Amino acid sequence: MNSLWNLWWLVPAVLYGGGSAARRALRRTLKVRHRRKLELLDARQRQHLALEAANRPPEPVCGCTHHLAKHDRQGRCHEVVEAPTGWDADRRPLGYEPRPCNCQQYVGPEPLGTVFAPELVDPR
Repeated sequence: MNSLWNLWWLVPAVLYGGGSAARRALRRTLKVRHRRKLELLDARQRQHLALEAANRPPEPVCGCTHHLAKHDRQGRCHEVVEAPTGWDADRRPLGYEPRPCNCQQYVGPEPLGTVFAPELVDPR
């Protein structure tokens, strides 16, 4: 019986040590949960941005990087661009001057406003 009374310190040590181990495990679990929650929020945000981008119509931009509004009916570009006028020994431009864009034809996506669909049902 005396040997059991000599181990009285074991009870608080086990209770306190077990509690701190449980707290560490809980803290680790909460950190993992928080990280996963942030990953889920990030995935939802990326999905939302991808859906918004998919629902947007294509921008009518030509290969010369100018908008459809800068091209006439024949497709010729009427935008003014800066063209290099001279180069140095390292083939870097020394100066620029404004010139018309030399794009010959609009090659971007055609807007859907030019499509005509006849009525399917007689309105009478």
